[in-house]
Amino acid sequence: MQDLVKAALAAAKERGQDVADVPLTAIATAAGISRSTLLRRLGGSRAALDEAVRQTGVDPGGRPPVRERAIEAAARLVAERGLGAITLDAVADRAECSLPSLHAVFEGRDGLLAAVFLQYGPLPNLEALAADPPERLDDTVRALHHTFLASLADEPRIVPAVFADLLSRPDGPAARMMTVHMPRIVEGLGRLLLPHVESGRIRPLPLPVLVQLLLGPLLSRVLMRPVLETTLGAGLPSLDESIDLFTEAYLRAVALPAPDESTPGGEP
Repeated sequence: MQDLVKAALAAAKERGQDVADVPLTAIATAAGISRSTLLRRLGGSRAALDEAVRQTGVDPGGRPPVRERAIEAAARLVAERGLGAITLDAVADRAECSLPSLHAVFEGRDGLLAAVFLQYGPLPNLEALAADPPERLDDTVRALHHTFLASLADEPRIVPAVFADLLSRPDGPAARMMTVHMPRIVEGLGRLLLPHVESGRIRPLPLPVLVQLLLGPLLSRVLMRPVLETTLGAGLPSLDESIDLFTEAYLRAVALPAPDESTPGGEP
């Protein structure tokens, strides 16, 4: 089989294709045998060849790239087992790829977890919102709540697992992950909130305080959801109702009166 693997890799390199995309005729030619002989040696299917190539640490292709499969597999495992229980061996098994390919793509476990958070955390939607922000302050606050709610509540639930790891192990993988991505999260929040401070719509509080006031109630609501639903039942507002209430409460706490709400002369 090793001679067939070498022939397949050589044909793939020559054609600039994944092994799975190289016709069997081309592989047979590279191996110096006929196509029928190649099929006979493979047992009638190229699946054995693809698996042999995979065992060498090379992805034969024909499927989503290793990066995509690994990120999805790791996300599912984090949601099922928690951040601390994730190993590259488990991810490789779930993603059907080799350990060398994971190291080549992510340079280790921390790189993989950082990629998972980048894809399933709030950052992509936050930066999209910051690139095209609503004009009104109340619409901005409501959109921010919905953005972070999606990353907290949607499956796979990566962000709650990150918070669980942060609380249990301040020096664990979640802390290292947040160290990588927090500057971009803070930048996105600043691009959305600070213009309203500069225009006099929001009290000139430090940005961390504005963010804590904004996200604190939502984090509490979502992370405590299982207990709250069991304890309060029908008395617990829905998530959409909660966002409306949180938005109203936030504006009452930080918003300044509009100019037409002031007394003559500009005095409040």
